Amino acid sequence: MEGTNSTGGRDEAVVDVLLAGMVFLDIVFTDMQAPSPGHEVWAGGMGSSPGGIANLATATARLDLSTSLVAAFSDDGYGRWCRDILQRQEGIDLSRSRIFGDWHSPVTVSLAYDGDRAMVTHGHDSPVPLADLLGAAPRARAVIAELQVEPWWLGARDAGALVFADVGWDPTEAWDRRVLDRLDGCHAFTPNEVEAMAYTRTGSPQAALAALADRVPLAVVTMGARGAIAVDQATGEHASVTALDVPAIDPTGAGDVFAAALVAGTLDGWPLADRLRFAALAASLAVQQFGGGLAAPGWGDIADWWSRTTRRADAGSTADEALARDYVFLPELLARHEGRAVRRAEATIAQLADV
Repeated sequence: MEGTNSTGGRDEAVVDVLLAGMVFLDIVFTDMQAPSPGHEVWAGGMGSSPGGIANLATATARLDLSTSLVAAFSDDGYGRWCRDILQRQEGIDLSRSRIFGDWHSPVTVSLAYDGDRAMVTHGHDSPVPLADLLGAAPRARAVIAELQVEPWWLGARDAGALVFADVGWDPTEAWDRRVLDRLDGCHAFTPNEVEAMAYTRTGSPQAALAALADRVPLAVVTMGARGAIAVDQATGEHASVTALDVPAIDPTGAGDVFAAALVAGTLDGWPLADRLRFAALAASLAVQQFGGGLAAPGWGDIADWWSRTTRRADAGSTADEALARDYVFLPELLARHEGRAVRRAEATIAQLADV
């Protein structure tokens, strides 16, 4: 199966984040009841966006991290739309991606209801292995990768990139502990609490974190609405953060947004507690919108949140006064990104969104 480059020549300059994986077309339905056989359910909201690894790529790009994505794209309508959104709208480098004419885009339909989601997916394996798409790894400061997939990131790691590893759900629920052996050489590991406890055979997120901290310099366990806990062995820091209390309408991609924000703070050398708070904030802003990666906040959205929070704090809101104290580090960061701050786009396949 032949493929062509998704863009022209390649820029060999150092990128902040290198990603590789499958791009899906995500179609998300929200504000709905759980469907049942034989019945039609109408949804109050609907959006579409590039999904899969594109969630991460969009999230890192929105945080002003130069991002290079390696993926196979179909030449069908869905594939062309996803490429255009990622490249033209989000400014993501696709020079190592390839276009295939006889392979159709994978599609996921996500149904958000009762505070969670259900998904239906159709697709086929990538026409070529990720390592073949990547070729010689470009210079990158960080890589975000799943442990279960082929280790395409080894070359980038050996060239000095920090590897932020994650795991997906194990449908067999065997939770083979040998998966953790693949953490050798990784900088960080960011599983959720169910995954962390299952792989470490422990009974609490805290015990799982302690076990994982022996394997990587930076161990993070996310706990959904209860926040996250982390240990940075390089600095000796321990930190925990509670999730922000927000009305969540779609959790699609929230974990990817959390990971992107954590990478941004780590590359910039922030204290561990600030990294966790920033990641929790970014994820909370994402779940209030629908559309997966396109709901990922940019620095403009974060500036808007900070402005609203400080106004309410000045008006006497004790909850916002506490938030203003917790996020007192934000104004300096916002000033550094002023002029390059973007805001999230509306996720819809009907028209290209205007950032």
